[in-house]
Amino acid sequence: METPNEDIGKKEKGAEGANPKSALSVNPGVADAPAISPYIRDQRKTLSRKEISAEELAAGILSGNRTHLSKAITLVESNLELHNDKAQAVLELVMPKVGNSIRIGITGVPGVGKSTFIESFGSYLLEQNRKLAVLAIDPSSQRTKGSILGDKTRMEILSKSENAFIRPSPSSGSLGGVARKTRESMYLCEAAGFDTIIIETVGVGQSETQVHSMVDFFLLLMLAGAGDELQGIKRGIMEMADLIAINKADGQNEPFAMRARVEYESALHLFPAPESKWTPRATTCSGIGGKGIDEIWKLVLDYISTTKSNGHYAKNRENQTRMWFEETLREVVLEQFFMRPGKKESIIESEKKLMAGQSTLLKEIKHLTDK
Repeated sequence: METPNEDIGKKEKGAEGANPKSALSVNPGVADAPAISPYIRDQRKTLSRKEISAEELAAGILSGNRTHLSKAITLVESNLELHNDKAQAVLELVMPKVGNSIRIGITGVPGVGKSTFIESFGSYLLEQNRKLAVLAIDPSSQRTKGSILGDKTRMEILSKSENAFIRPSPSSGSLGGVARKTRESMYLCEAAGFDTIIIETVGVGQSETQVHSMVDFFLLLMLAGAGDELQGIKRGIMEMADLIAINKADGQNEPFAMRARVEYESALHLFPAPESKWTPRATTCSGIGGKGIDEIWKLVLDYISTTKSNGHYAKNRENQTRMWFEETLREVVLEQFFMRPGKKESIIESEKKLMAGQSTLLKEIKHLTDK
């Protein structure tokens, strides 16, 4: 008959292959779990190998597929010629469904609370049974060329909603507060069934006027104490605004915001009457508390109704398409100019002459363009 100690020894021998020499012996460990689930890894490989055609992407977008919409926007933003050709094919297929949305541009200086305002404004629009797409343009670093693209993290409520789509994009050095392909991205969102498009610009100040050429309604967010009537006289972004909203009008800041509203409203009267026949207004709001959000949406609808009745709405969109065509044509011609054989060497030679003081700027420009 085996003793308890002998029985324990046999069990340990069967587990380890040999009797332990001491009580401090180490049992064999288990292999580390993989960092990525094998199932997910295999799924990624399968998805990465599958090439989606332009027809499939277009069909997915028209059916409201967010994954296909995101892939199409990525193709549009790509600089690869192969991707551009496919993106244009997708755009051509969805163009009949484009144009049935209200396009709103929102800009303001950094720190004015654009993302917080859009979160509150967008939540209100969702309550009105609207489908919202937000195209947030993030500034790109001049040194690293990278962008944080963190606007989506500031809009937690919209990010979780099935009726909202948020797409941050880098400006990539493009001027005017928007990215080069923002207009095409907007068209894709419209084709996917989003009836309200918000374009949030970089927010750098008076130069952000390009967004005005692609939206129906232009909202300028301001802060109390950021200027006075003289600021309103400055030509540029101020005279393009259809509505100025003084944000963060809550708490102790509310009386200052009310005073700023009066000042900006007085300044708006100094501008000539816009072609839209709409009288620009100034109001106050709070992105955190939601104060004034409903009033802003009411003014947006009033503007759309007014401009549609007097014909400016359709005319404005035609002018925007014409401007887009002319701007794109200039970009393509300029790109082809630099790609001409021997042009790079000629430019380097002209630069050397200018650096050495052997020629003048206009003479060298004429020399390069005459070739």
